Amino acid sequence: MSSTQSRPSIHIPGTTTHVMAPRAGRAGREGSLRYLKAGSGAPLVLLHTVRTQAEHFRLLVPLIAEQYTVYALDLPGMGYSEIVPGASYDEPAMRAGVERLLTELDLRDVTLVGESMGAVLALTTAADLPERVRKVVAVNTYDFAGGIARSSLLARVVVTGVLAPGVGPVIAGVEPKPALTKILQGGLGDKSALREDYVDELLQVGKRPGYPAVARGVYQALPSLIEARKRYPEVKAQVHLVYGEKDWSRPSDREANKKLLPAADFTQVPGAGHFIALERPDVLAELLNAAA
Repeated sequence: MSSTQSRPSIHIPGTTTHVMAPRAGRAGREGSLRYLKAGSGAPLVLLHTVRTQAEHFRLLVPLIAEQYTVYALDLPGMGYSEIVPGASYDEPAMRAGVERLLTELDLRDVTLVGESMGAVLALTTAADLPERVRKVVAVNTYDFAGGIARSSLLARVVVTGVLAPGVGPVIAGVEPKPALTKILQGGLGDKSALREDYVDELLQVGKRPGYPAVARGVYQALPSLIEARKRYPEVKAQVHLVYGEKDWSRPSDREANKKLLPAADFTQVPGAGHFIALERPDVLAELLNAAA
């Protein structure tokens, strides 16, 4: 894995790791992208959440790999994708990374499955590439004021600190395991769904040179994710909106998106929080396999 200093501590059975080089003539402006591949069948691309990586889908991939060729992407700068100094992590820049995967691999008839931030990117990518995207499953779209700060008082304090002028970069580089665990558990109905080895993996990634700037950039990107909602009515692909009953979004946020996507299917998962791929991968797998 030439673009990284370390390797993931978690392996998803049946997956292979791949690295997509920057496009010709883009040296220094975009980095290499790492993705996992598994299975066979029509292409399905998984897009992860804020402060996570492809291994976020460790439980989902084996459940759908018999029906799809699965690609789980590390979004630009995240996971083990290359960190480019000074890069933007706003919605258009992250979307460009997703579109690179689809176009460079010439994927067509694609199902895009995104959770949280990844759900927004799935919808906007579908708006940009209607000839390539067949279906979007948008899980707990991260497109509302406050974002992860709605999770808990601790999350609110940490995110406020990370975004603060001057001290923000320092705070972004300090990530105690108990604090990260508590913040992530705030996105779960079932707290036990957060495995310790996954937290350890996220902490390992957080030690990559330059990663604190990435984390800060991603938190700063929330306004661009909210702004991206105006693109939703452009989506021509079939859309399925999935929300956890205990997601950070409010009923008014969900209703607003249903109005923007009136033809979309809608599922609410009882008892689930923001990270459905961690606590209820079976629900997503059933939904996806039924549509394969």
